[in-house]
Formats: sequence, structure tokens, C-alpha cells
Amino acid sequence: MQKVFTMSETVTFDPSSLKFNDAGLIPAIAQDEASGEVLMMAWMNAEAVEKTLETRRVTYWSRSRQSFWIKGETSGHVQELIDFRVDCDRDCLLVLVRQTGAACHTNRRTCFYTAVRDGEEVELMRPMD
Repeated sequence: MQKVFTMSETVTFDPSSLKFNDAGLIPAIAQDEASGEVLMMAWMNAEAVEKTLETRRVTYWSRSRQSFWIKGETSGHVQELIDFRVDCDRDCLLVLVRQTGAACHTNRRTCFYTAVRDGEEVELMRPMD
């Protein structure tokens, strides 16, 4: 479990202070709050950031569908927001989540299930039952 540090001074968060790419998106890395496991990376736009913070349900922007998707809305594999972090350059997000079920659309716990070892790809986990 990661330690949560609190600043002595609070500042009101403004999503427009984030550095979005030319498409208006920012990468968001989802990490399991209990195990520290990196689960996935997806994109958010300013409105997805706002929706995530308002609802505590992680909301991403689908580049292929050009629409919002709330993680777990159709699969039931929900990401409940525990902590929302901004990196030092303000161009990447880390969302600490309580993950229910698989995080990956392949029904694996994490999207990072393939390793490259000695020039060979190794599948680290099978889909969840």
C-alpha cells in the first residue's frame, strides 16, 4: 500500500492547469491502491478528469469511439477512485483505484501481462475465469 502524503497547504485544483496533448488528451495510469500493481493506461480529456473527480468512478476518453467510457460500466469491472495524482510536469495522471475484477479488456487483471525476456515475449497471466 502506498503512503498518502498531505501538503500543509491546499490549493484548489483546476483541470485546465494540466498539459493536454494536441488532441486534448492526457495519459492516465491506473494502479491498484492495495497491491501497487499497475493495471492499465488510458486517456482522459478535461471533462473525463472532472467526471472522475465528481463521481469517484474512473472515466476515460475512448479515442476509437470518440466518447466517454466509465470503467466497468458494461463489464462490471469497476475502478473506484481512491486517490488522484498529477505528475511533476502536469502531463500525466496516476489514478489509484480499488479494482473489481479484470482491468484489461482481455479479461486479465492487468493490461501489462506480456514481458520481453531475452528477446522473447512471455505471457505472464491468463484471462481470469
